[in-house]
Amino acid sequence: MAFAQVRLNTPQGRWILLATVLGSGMAMLDSTVVNVALPFIGDDLNADMAGLQWTINAYTLTLAGLILLGGGLGDRYGRRKIFLIGTVWFALASALCGLAPTIEILNLSRALQGVGGALLTPGSLAIIQASFCREDRPRAVGAWSGLGGVASAIGPLLGGWLVQGPGWRWAFLINLPFAALVVWVTLRHVPETRDEQAHGRFDVAGSVLAALALAGITYGLIESGAPIPLGLGIALAIAFVVLEIRRSPDALVPVGLFSDRVFSAINVVTLIMYGAMGIVFFLLGVQLQVVSGFSPIAAGSALLPVTILMMLLSARAGEVAKRIGPRWPMTIGILVAALGFVWLAYVGEGSSYWLQVIPAVTVFGLGLSAAVAPLTATVLASADERYAGTASGVNNAVARTGSLLMVAAIPPLVGLVGNAFEDPALFDAGYKQAMWISAVLMVVSALLTFVTIRTNVLVDDREAVPDSRS
Repeated sequence: MAFAQVRLNTPQGRWILLATVLGSGMAMLDSTVVNVALPFIGDDLNADMAGLQWTINAYTLTLAGLILLGGGLGDRYGRRKIFLIGTVWFALASALCGLAPTIEILNLSRALQGVGGALLTPGSLAIIQASFCREDRPRAVGAWSGLGGVASAIGPLLGGWLVQGPGWRWAFLINLPFAALVVWVTLRHVPETRDEQAHGRFDVAGSVLAALALAGITYGLIESGAPIPLGLGIALAIAFVVLEIRRSPDALVPVGLFSDRVFSAINVVTLIMYGAMGIVFFLLGVQLQVVSGFSPIAAGSALLPVTILMMLLSARAGEVAKRIGPRWPMTIGILVAALGFVWLAYVGEGSSYWLQVIPAVTVFGLGLSAAVAPLTATVLASADERYAGTASGVNNAVARTGSLLMVAAIPPLVGLVGNAFEDPALFDAGYKQAMWISAVLMVVSALLTFVTIRTNVLVDDREAVPDSRS
């Protein structure tokens, strides 16, 4: 495959970065902007806690289930082309969400949104990997992670402003002008790249099995009295693994990717880490409004420290990881984020915005800034370049799956069911337990990182040497 060799500091390099950040940022934004609006959606559409879980998980479900297919389509038919299709699809589904009259139609529209996200998200990172020259890729990925993380973090603030102003429906309609800008920049400035060695048929059966398995498991976890869907989902997940092994090398997930120890390890870390963060993003905005009594804007602005720190530090974290290896930046960053979650567990009724909420979120943001860029760069560096889209899709699917499963499983486990979001005392008790669970999950992912990521894969193979501090 002929890779473009664009330099990051050129005008075209900056345009490429802008297009990919705006596209993936739009999908990330929608993953978090809705969280602040959940109490208002529940009141307006008469939804219970399970309905609100589905508002988050319907989107995550199709995103996680189809993102592997999105990466493969980009590798084969052109990453720019699939990225553009995903952007337009996402915008149209966002319009449907904004017009939804019932919680059922909203959640169906959210599922359609996830399909668009599955097409554009892996394409954004694969475009960076395939377009920039090798020496600029870690810095480009760091900038992408930082600026994309800003979109994730600014989502609750934007959601709070929209909910308190024009209404929760604008949390979805705001995507339309962003999508138009992404399409314009991409058509004018982003080169087309693809995997010229791609062959064979698409693994449609694998895509269907993956989506159905996640749907069954998610439904079984949210509806705790539904063991049959849960068991069926697990059985389908096992069937998916068997099918992928049998179809290799034409599988939806090329089994050969996991022969690399670092690639396998980093994806396990991703699953646990993003599962923990999914719980926090789902519950924090509701806790600040229902229990602490903050306005939607105040609840959303609580995550501003994450925005600022990701902007300032992510690209630098990518450079540090390239120089010393990803092991230490990731391990320390994840542990610092865990400390932030412990602090957040003490946020409740009467909490001070400046003395409790902001310091806790700042600690979380410091850890996230140190860990995300090295993690993302390591995923891509540990896979063959021609599998850029697939590797990105695998890691994105793993991250979304972690969030999907934890958001489905943890609220019922800690008693957040029915109309719990209308009972401050009940919600507060469940929230505190969930924060501690999240902190423990982060510690586990940090330990796995320290034990398994022992080489610096962010340099050329000729230069790669084991981390001397292992």
